Amino acid sequence: MFIQTEPTPNPNTLKFLPGRALAEDGAHDFASIEEAQASPLAEALFQVEGVERVYFGPDFVSVSKTDGGLSWSQMKAPILAAVMDHFTSGQPLFRDGAAGVSHAADAYEGEAAQIVAEIKDLLDTRIRPAVAQDGGDILFDRYEPDTGVVYLRMRGACSGCPSSSATLRAGVENTLRHYVPEVTRVEQTL
Repeated sequence: MFIQTEPTPNPNTLKFLPGRALAEDGAHDFASIEEAQASPLAEALFQVEGVERVYFGPDFVSVSKTDGGLSWSQMKAPILAAVMDHFTSGQPLFRDGAAGVSHAADAYEGEAAQIVAEIKDLLDTRIRPAVAQDGGDILFDRYEPDTGVVYLRMRGACSGCPSSSATLRAGVENTLRHYVPEVTRVEQTL
């Protein structure tokens, strides 16, 4: 098995491409060892010294390390070993019943519902594919019709990335404001 690695704009996150589908039902973000217990692979990755966060994309794993901790040259081999061991073992990506993704029901009506639909469509078709290339994801959190502010959540390599605020302002906000004039500003939620 050959696993490619790619740098991301976040110097503390590295993208691993095992050459197979991973999270086909949607991305999964693990911010702690407790959350990682849902997945044998995520749990194994958290056992590697210095791993701070794990993110499963459709065909990649992004691993974030602690700032100022071990270097990637020290961490890369144990991470590659954990990924390879997982796939050669035949274990499932998630333990039984742990892969479910819950989505809160949208409470938007009328014009606000149409605006939210347009925002989500732009995120899915234009923005998320570009962000995924960098090992991350961007999710719609909420829209405030009175102010025109859109709140988004960054995950994977984008979470904690030094350039994420620039990405939100220069890329995401400009794109949303261009196609959806009702949008006045984009903010990041944690």
